[in-house]
Amino acid sequence: MTTDLFRARLDAALGAARPLARGKVTGAVGLRVTVSGLEARVGELLQIGDGPDAVLAEVAALDGDRLSCLPLGPIAGLGGGSPVVSTGGPLRITVGPELRGRILDGLGRPMDGGPPVRGELVGIDAAPPSALERQLVDAPMPLGVRTLDTLVPCGRGQRIGIFAGSGVGKSTLMSMITRGTSAELNVIALVGERGREVREFIEHDLGPEGLARSVVVIATSDTPPLVRLRAGAVATRVAEYFRDEGADVLLMMDSVTRAAMAQREVGLSVGEPPATRGYPPSVFAMLASLLERAGPGARGSITGLYTVLVEGDDHNEPIADAARSILDGHIVLDRKLATAGHFPSIQALDSISRVANKITTPQQKADAAELRRLMAAHREVRELVEIGAYVPGTNPDADRATAIWPQITAFLRQGLDEQVTPEQAWGALRALIAAA
Repeated sequence: MTTDLFRARLDAALGAARPLARGKVTGAVGLRVTVSGLEARVGELLQIGDGPDAVLAEVAALDGDRLSCLPLGPIAGLGGGSPVVSTGGPLRITVGPELRGRILDGLGRPMDGGPPVRGELVGIDAAPPSALERQLVDAPMPLGVRTLDTLVPCGRGQRIGIFAGSGVGKSTLMSMITRGTSAELNVIALVGERGREVREFIEHDLGPEGLARSVVVIATSDTPPLVRLRAGAVATRVAEYFRDEGADVLLMMDSVTRAAMAQREVGLSVGEPPATRGYPPSVFAMLASLLERAGPGARGSITGLYTVLVEGDDHNEPIADAARSILDGHIVLDRKLATAGHFPSIQALDSISRVANKITTPQQKADAAELRRLMAAHREVRELVEIGAYVPGTNPDADRATAIWPQITAFLRQGLDEQVTPEQAWGALRALIAAA
């Protein structure tokens, strides 16, 4: 018998032999349920009530002998004096090779009607790999989107954000990446999404072939805030399992902003003071701990793509600003491009990959820099050209860009079902620069 198996069985035996302590519900205000008469730790799961109306709740704060708990389900029917017992530990999920192709809820339970998942039972919180043990990000991770693979290249183990307002094409871009990436496995977290979009994404955007090499974690907008919050940690823990097995995993979370909003609801419910725009301090600590868990490990890697829903198209609002400071790059989607029918609506000049120089060849760097220079020159004189006030010859780069602008626009556009290999993307860029 292995040491780990012996310890697991010993812990189970000790838990079964532990005397069953009971507490009771003493109050329920908003999202918070107050429990007394029971000793428990922060993060521990409690069962409130008996029978079919029982609901799980997580201890979120302590105040003397009172526990402030947040339910993981509806609390209708519970009342003062309802019995409360501890489950003996925090939320745990089952991880294993059988997770491939499965759809899980925000607590890591199968919701696709398939058989139970067999594997190892683990907690959802894990420490990030040591900074000195991480591998270097020195190889590209093709995403199948021409603009990204050339102008904002992603590295294997990089963490990059997709920043945009609502309805600008974040989910559409994610579906393109899901089909076009070369990653061994996709782990997709849909946090706070509309219920209508979930099945559409799985059946149309992902498809049977994409689902076969993916794990999908779903917590729709109508689920309790703690479930939405834990969905991001569950997806990250699943990705960590496959990374530790040596796989190169692509983790996509849509969206990290809704996870932050769920943390705001949780923090305010247990009495945290509101700080920047109503976000309590725990939100920014949560963002750092969640995002740092992705990246390269001692073996294997997690390439993280996180969508960030910017409030009012303000890219300097608190969550966007905090995420941008933690991530290794950002992709900016432009509402003007989206309304003009330009998809993907990536504003390449405002997007950046902080590892681009380490994962591209000198020729590729030169071609990407040249196209960026032409696009920047065109942006400077665009309004003058439109009103007829620009004098040709004033800016040679702008003249070159204007002459081939239709070809540049065609290069930046890509059909939803169009898949592009890295060789095709760089070849198209080389031909575009040669024609300029």
